[in-house]
Amino acid sequence: MKGNSYLSRKIHSLLGVIPLALFLIEHMVTNFSAYEKGPQGFQDSVKFLNDLPLVFFLELFGIWLPLLFHGVYGLYVAYQSNLNTGRFQYGRNWAFVLQRISGVITFIFIFWHLYQTRYQVMIGAVTHEELGNLMHDITTNGFYFVLYVIGILAATFHFSNGMWAFLVSWGITVGPRAQRISSFIWIGVFVIVAVIFLLSLGSFKGDEFKEAASAALQMTNLV
Repeated sequence: MKGNSYLSRKIHSLLGVIPLALFLIEHMVTNFSAYEKGPQGFQDSVKFLNDLPLVFFLELFGIWLPLLFHGVYGLYVAYQSNLNTGRFQYGRNWAFVLQRISGVITFIFIFWHLYQTRYQVMIGAVTHEELGNLMHDITTNGFYFVLYVIGILAATFHFSNGMWAFLVSWGITVGPRAQRISSFIWIGVFVIVAVIFLLSLGSFKGDEFKEAASAALQMTNLV
């Protein structure tokens, strides 16, 4: 690993942009439909994604495998990092530390979220049509709701700050002025994306999803 650390870090950086961006955009758009259009809108969005041609292979090679490499190698990088905030008290150093911490939280959160949702669909515990009801059950649990808020903030920060670092390390933003402007842009992205996710998360707790979950339970009891 050490002999090819430069190449490994470049691949890690690149694969962080591609799968995490795709993962966030896919989830942001799908989940926001719950806030914007309610249970039926969310169900339609989920159906649209699952009706895409070769969706399994698109997700496997476009998101999950790159994300797995990024996450596992990111844990190694975080373990090897020298978190020296006590010595250098300035913004970029804190961003460096928070990037490592948020990466660990995001890695755990994503796989926990997948276990609670995608894995339950895979084993037949719920259907794609019942994911909205499942999210209602998750978000109405106070403990899970707090964990999801922490996970969302960690993931959106990790993505936004990671994009700033990506532009620097790949020589796209060169010089203090370009990097300062990039900081403002990605802070804005962090705020906007985090707010959209939190609005979506809150919508799953709403009366519409509660009524949909109750109706689904009554139908199950009838059957």
